[in-house]
Amino acid sequence: MTFNVSVLATSSLGDRSYLATDGQVAVVVDPQRDIDRILYLAGAAGVRITHVVETHIHNDYVSGGLDLARVTGAHYLVAAAEQVEFERLPVTDGDTLTVSDTMRLRATATPGHTFHHLSYILDHANDGDWQPVGVFTGGSLLFGTTGRTDLLGQQHTHELAHHQHTSARRLADLLPDGAEVWPTHGFGSFCSASQTDAPESTIGREKEVNPVLRLAADDFIAETLSGLDAYPAYYAHTGATNRNGPAPVHLTPVARIDAAELRRRVRAGEWVVDLRHRRAYAAAHLVGTVSLGLDGAMSTWLGWLISWGTPVTLLAETAAQIAEAQRELVRIGIDRPAGQATGEAERWAADREQLRKLPLADFAALAAARAGRLPTGLPTPDVVLDVRMANEWTAGHIAGAVHLPLPELPRRLADLPTGAVWVHCGSGYRATAAGSLLANAGRDVVVIDDRFAAAEAAGITLDGTEATRTPHDAAPTGRRS
Repeated sequence: MTFNVSVLATSSLGDRSYLATDGQVAVVVDPQRDIDRILYLAGAAGVRITHVVETHIHNDYVSGGLDLARVTGAHYLVAAAEQVEFERLPVTDGDTLTVSDTMRLRATATPGHTFHHLSYILDHANDGDWQPVGVFTGGSLLFGTTGRTDLLGQQHTHELAHHQHTSARRLADLLPDGAEVWPTHGFGSFCSASQTDAPESTIGREKEVNPVLRLAADDFIAETLSGLDAYPAYYAHTGATNRNGPAPVHLTPVARIDAAELRRRVRAGEWVVDLRHRRAYAAAHLVGTVSLGLDGAMSTWLGWLISWGTPVTLLAETAAQIAEAQRELVRIGIDRPAGQATGEAERWAADREQLRKLPLADFAALAAARAGRLPTGLPTPDVVLDVRMANEWTAGHIAGAVHLPLPELPRRLADLPTGAVWVHCGSGYRATAAGSLLANAGRDVVVIDDRFAAAEAAGITLDGTEATRTPHDAAPTGRRS
């Protein structure tokens, strides 16, 4: 029989799901809500899914585990200690689940990311001799880091960090150095305490590079807690949805709407989201819309920015882009957009006055403007606004800039000083989203569409030392932003 573990990456959220198979039956670990991808993978391999496993109750995405188990008739494994509103096979530390003659799972308690977190050691049998191949670690031991420990409330953060240290070391003691590590989080996910440092790893490698296995408990806890930044507001909703039991997902096309209806929705204060690349948005867009291109982590930022339950209408160049956005959104619990429109921006406007441009510049232009050489057609930068996250700001920022992280901008627009705003982030993606919100609020705005790593070389004076990585701008795959 053919033994294989396939990775199914959801790069926009920085997560991975897994399909482990012996060539006949399969185990699925931490599936995303759009289960058709897993079903296709299993079908292509010609295997039957018999077990669906959750390492923990997820906060960053709506799980497809319950639906996948229903569709396939598989056993659904969830920690017995979790309080959930659906039937499942309760699992506790030390349970061994035989999947086939050559494949089995061993549940191992690894609290830290959550209190009831389980990791699953995958054993493979050769001539009846069981050997550990790897471990599905969920939000416990990640590549070069661990899952964050503050998602259940600040009152539990220190205790969970201590558990995280103990759990990682337990896995390192249980497994040989050559065992594979298969985490769910860590590839740009906000569930990770820091950013991943490799595409794959083993227990032996983690012993060499991972702070949780190199530092004493107190030092690890101090380092971990000092590095935690804000996480998306929609986590509060996805965690509850997963405990209650998510409904099956529907990805059929949503209703098309015309220019008159778009104008009504903008005037009503609904969210109309332009999914095109930011440069297309800057060239021409519908007044009142928000730029969140599909080339970045659109669903994360949208789910973080909106008031939950606000109707969302999607604009894109093609129907395929709308379908991609729908898929991204159901993963965080935004099930059915209120409508869609495709084509060019001119088709979405009832008249020419509804179209607007958004000025773009780079850091060289900002340096010139600050030196009194204002580029033609651009307003004087009265305010330089940095919309990156707190850790990015602390690592290094433009002298004299105002810091307001993008997720805080909608409710703090009135806090900005008066005058023209030049807004930047780490790449231009978040800055364009912020620029659209500022323009909708009547502000005179210029978006700096440039990498922050190039700012100093362009003549910008920085305070602090800027790390070159700015992981929250682009989708974690490194798609252009």
